[in-house]
Amino acid sequence: MVEILMYAFGIMYTPGPVNLLSLNAGLNGQARQTLPFCIGVGLAMFLLFLLFGYSGAILPSELQAVIGLIGGAYILWLAFKIGQAALQPATPVATGETQEEKGTLSFRSGLVMQLCNPKAPVAILPIVTVQFPAAGISGASIALWSVLLGSLALGAPGSYLLLGSRLGRMIQAPGFFRLLNLFMALLLAYVGCSIANDQFWLLLDLALN
Repeated sequence: MVEILMYAFGIMYTPGPVNLLSLNAGLNGQARQTLPFCIGVGLAMFLLFLLFGYSGAILPSELQAVIGLIGGAYILWLAFKIGQAALQPATPVATGETQEEKGTLSFRSGLVMQLCNPKAPVAILPIVTVQFPAAGISGASIALWSVLLGSLALGAPGSYLLLGSRLGRMIQAPGFFRLLNLFMALLLAYVGCSIANDQFWLLLDLALN
């Protein structure tokens, strides 16, 4: 179960569009007005965990193993990209005003943005189709874990929002994002290798039997 939280933390708290929008809002003194946006992101992830959690629970073991291998490979690719970014010169947070940034980031914009994020299902599937069954999570437990992971997802943009509002310009120091990206890359690489290794041997065992 620790690996579930490690993977979820690594994938959700890496700097990305949603988190950086929240950071930018915090830097511009819009923390309170942007909280509904963070809630929308968390609700979207909760709904996706419910959807894929219950549909994934009925997938055959062979297909779960294949999905697990694909998920592990995707996590390793993501870790590589994040680690690669950590070695590049940090790009300052954009301060140019778009129509979205001029106003308050709303609950609806957070919900729609995360529901339409093509990376969200790929990030969720390794958890619900591989890690949930491996940890014996089924039935009502899927709903409980969906609440927990949805809350964790809410905390991702929320933490960037808080950091932006508290630390101001200090958060934009190049070394901060470099170290954060490297830390997240190491977390994801560990979990990706663990998932790929477990599912490879499971698939091999199913094929031999």
